[in-house]
Amino acid sequence: MSEQLQSDFDKLVKTLKISNEEIQFKKNFLNNFIKKGFPNRKQEDWKFLDISQIIKKNISNLSYFNDYSQSNKIDSSIFVDGLEHNKIIFINGRIEKIDFNFEDQNKIEIIDETKKDISFDYENSLIDLNSAFTDKVFKILIKKNYSLKKPLIIYHSINDKIKSTNINLRLDFELGENSCLKLIDYFANTTKKNFINIFYNFNLEKDSILKNYKIDKFRNNSLRYFFNNINQDNNSVSETFILSAGSDYFKNEINCNLNGEYSSAFINGIFSLKENQQHEIRTTINHLVENTKSYQLIKSVLGKNSKSAYQGRIFVNSKAQKTDGYQLSKAILLDETSEFNAKPELEIYADDVKCSHGSASGSLDENSIFYLMSRGLNYQQSKELLINGFLMDVVEKITDVEIKNLITNIIGLKQWT
Repeated sequence: MSEQLQSDFDKLVKTLKISNEEIQFKKNFLNNFIKKGFPNRKQEDWKFLDISQIIKKNISNLSYFNDYSQSNKIDSSIFVDGLEHNKIIFINGRIEKIDFNFEDQNKIEIIDETKKDISFDYENSLIDLNSAFTDKVFKILIKKNYSLKKPLIIYHSINDKIKSTNINLRLDFELGENSCLKLIDYFANTTKKNFINIFYNFNLEKDSILKNYKIDKFRNNSLRYFFNNINQDNNSVSETFILSAGSDYFKNEINCNLNGEYSSAFINGIFSLKENQQHEIRTTINHLVENTKSYQLIKSVLGKNSKSAYQGRIFVNSKAQKTDGYQLSKAILLDETSEFNAKPELEIYADDVKCSHGSASGSLDENSIFYLMSRGLNYQQSKELLINGFLMDVVEKITDVEIKNLITNIIGLKQWT
């Protein structure tokens, strides 16, 4: 593996217009990754989704070089209809377009941070891989007292011109004081087998609001890893919604640091998995000061031979009195071969806190199905109605009505009045 990595790295840097110092900077990350390797089930955080084995079995000849100097034609058919929005378009890991046409241009700044030291204190070899092979790193800065007029949709697309089976991309976001960003990550359909490694870093200043919605709807053969690192100042709010449904394998990981008083984080997720899919959500919420709040709700509907896992950790610092932390995961198993794993963790060093966690799984209630059939529905309709109600409980947590309606339609749920 190390020879392939080094060879592809050498090919990459020849295509990039960067200094020897920058090459060495990226090479340090490469060496870190070679030393650590891909995560595997021997590591506690990866016991449910062993990326090392998945890559060996499904992407036998993993390659890392992608010629970012080659532009790609934008396929407008991937765009979301019925919602006016700003756009960032990634094709094969390369940024093809940044469009904030609905916004006041002097309120948003796009900063090239490719040359900046982007390391941070988090043990993760995939971040090292990302830092070594990412082409460009941009920061999206939302200035003080500005709320975007329209949501920003980031499109992730792959076409037939892709040379690599590994794609790495990164974006940084800084939300100025009293600003607001609604961000949708939208994964377009692809039939290719790829390992896609994405890293976002968010800094939320005082009174800012981040609403991030991750939509993995279309069935595809990819292995995807998505890492969000979120730092929050006083009275800031982060709201994350995850629809995990399309990829063969997908792990979403969120590390959230509540650094300021009265900051809060809300994470809601849906697994809707068909045959042989394997997905995971892992969260770490660090309550570091007084009067912070976190809420997490994850629900799964699992088909034949599918597996979902939720690992949720709440850490409460000794200084973080008046913490309110809640997490709950539930799963409906549609087949005896379905599997749901939950690993909730509470690590608390303060006395005056309110923290709880819970988890439950099982099949659909046959008595409820029988009742609905007695009211005129057939068996399949009764199952769909119960699943609809089970998942709508999560969708209802979305605070933006327009985006809630969009996601409801994408999932195919019905809102009952």
